[in-house]
Amino acid sequence: MRSRRLLPNLLPRLPKPTYLSAQILQRSNLSAKSGHDAAESAAAADPARAVSLLAERNWFERINSEFAAPLRHLGPRFVVRALQQAAAEPLLCVRLYVWASRFGQHFARDRNVRRALGNALWRRGPVVLSSALVAEVQGCGCVISEELLCVLVESWGRLGLAHYAHEVFVQMPRLELRPTTMVYNAVIAASVRAGAVDAAYLRFQQMPADGCRPDCFTYNALVHGVCRCGIVDEALRLVKQMEGAGIRPNVFTYTMLVDGFCNAGRAEDAVGVLEKMIEKGVEPTEATYRALVHGVFRSLGTDKAYRILSKWLESHPALHHQDAFHTLLYCLSKNDMAKEAVELVHKMSNKGYLLGNIMFGIVISCAAKCLELSYVCELVDDFIKKGGKPGFDVYILIIKSLLSCKDISKVQKYLSQMVSDGLFSSVTSYNMVIDCLSKADHVEMAKEIVTVMQESGFLPNLVTFNTLISGYSKLGNVHEAKAVLKMLMELGFMPDIITFTSLIDGLCHTHQLDDAFDCFNEMSKWGVRPNVQTYNVLICAFCSAGNVNKAIDLLNKMKMDGINPDVYSFNAPILSFCRMRKIDKAHKLFTAMLRYGVAPDSYTYNTLIKALCDERRVDEAKEILLSMESSSCIAANQHIYWSVVGALTKTGRFSEAGEFMNKLHKRNAHLGSSA
Repeated sequence: MRSRRLLPNLLPRLPKPTYLSAQILQRSNLSAKSGHDAAESAAAADPARAVSLLAERNWFERINSEFAAPLRHLGPRFVVRALQQAAAEPLLCVRLYVWASRFGQHFARDRNVRRALGNALWRRGPVVLSSALVAEVQGCGCVISEELLCVLVESWGRLGLAHYAHEVFVQMPRLELRPTTMVYNAVIAASVRAGAVDAAYLRFQQMPADGCRPDCFTYNALVHGVCRCGIVDEALRLVKQMEGAGIRPNVFTYTMLVDGFCNAGRAEDAVGVLEKMIEKGVEPTEATYRALVHGVFRSLGTDKAYRILSKWLESHPALHHQDAFHTLLYCLSKNDMAKEAVELVHKMSNKGYLLGNIMFGIVISCAAKCLELSYVCELVDDFIKKGGKPGFDVYILIIKSLLSCKDISKVQKYLSQMVSDGLFSSVTSYNMVIDCLSKADHVEMAKEIVTVMQESGFLPNLVTFNTLISGYSKLGNVHEAKAVLKMLMELGFMPDIITFTSLIDGLCHTHQLDDAFDCFNEMSKWGVRPNVQTYNVLICAFCSAGNVNKAIDLLNKMKMDGINPDVYSFNAPILSFCRMRKIDKAHKLFTAMLRYGVAPDSYTYNTLIKALCDERRVDEAKEILLSMESSSCIAANQHIYWSVVGALTKTGRFSEAGEFMNKLHKRNAHLGSSA
């Protein structure tokens, strides 16, 4: 009774549908045409048109006149499309559902229709059951159906409005509806979803008084609620009550119990639930195994979890569900337990299981980080021998590792295998391999891949040539880099910023600074604007050659051209000035760096502080060190402290040196406790 006083005008009693409803129904029936005409109408039906009609004042008459006949042939799929079209306006979705429901229960109870309506009400809701909405529906000769009420209640639960759902529930008689098990289930599920488990229990206890018998859905909703709260023993009691009522728990019941026990830290009990589930003849699903394996790892830690789960799997030889193995493999790989993962792979192989490409890739990614490369290659070879086909990413991972070990023969072997497996299916796939080889200084082999690429009918693109130019430039082989540039232009490509920067870098590596600067000046003729990386290559090269003034000129030109310098633009000149013992110029450049809003990095600070200490300008070094400590992004290392301590000691400032020593010890102790 209290609910009626809280919302006295929520659902005012309205007159029963009048003669108008009969007229509308008759008009709907008369609108049906012959089968041929209806088929034509169905073909011309447009969901957007239906949605536009729903927004009009006389929406019911308009949509009924145009879409009543086609709807019989379009079916629920058309309603779903229209609901998705109207998702931004949830009230229009309610109107559409009310209208479509008049054409049969297969519209009102269609799972896809209800899901589309529920998603719209949740994402753009809430839609409250106001007196105006009820009047509008009843004025069209329709009613607030049980199905619509359940969808509304579900949306309120997802939006955290469980209290409002209960307020509407107690006033159902004013809608000329009586409570049913389906409505009770909707209210209970909404309460659980909103975290109001006590309210869900209240409705559950009221069900017998209204002649409603709880079903499997009812109990599952409550089990889900108490498991979320960590009250797993109550969940077990509910399951026993459920079985006592003659209702058989299903896979959802057991999966929620497994997850609940794991979250409560009772992993052994979770395993027991799964065993009981199998004994009862309920087949676990992938979700069940995921809940168990992830939950046990989360609850017990990696080592103990693996021991328990592997022992459990070995004790159930009749269990041939690969999902348990796959989930366990995933957890082992993600926790870098490569040895255990490989051991499990062998056990699966002995049982006749062959890993899929995706799962094998996950295992190999872990193994490559933790195991010997030769052993990883054996795993790959064995997988191929048994009929498996490693994915492109697996081959790239193995090839990168082999290149770092200079094992070129195996690289060629796996490249041939990739070709035979048809993994080179695009220019991008070829470019990825060319990039790996070029970065590992095997540019000639990369060039051979380009030849294979062309013979296979794939034309190299600008990325292909830029990768080769970059590779040759890093090796200092400017002659071959220029040859690739010539080939690039012969094929109609225009050099871009990456092309020029790579060439300039190669010329700088071979100390051809004049040619590098000429190449830099030529960029504008090709319509290519230098970027900060281009300038940094030249600045670093001039500093290395001892021509710091030229580097400073480039830095000034860079700023005049509107290109923002970065920390690398300043670091090279600062280091050069410090080496030349021109500390004032280095400090001046450091100040300019701060003025331009460029944040120094640890390299900048370390270089300048050490140079100041070497010149026994300790106070300035201390000032910069304090500035470094105030930066939350950079942590001073102990070598910098020792530089300052040494400089203080040399100048006879022993007490200050002691203070710095104590500060360093406290800092190290803090870092040790944090670790």
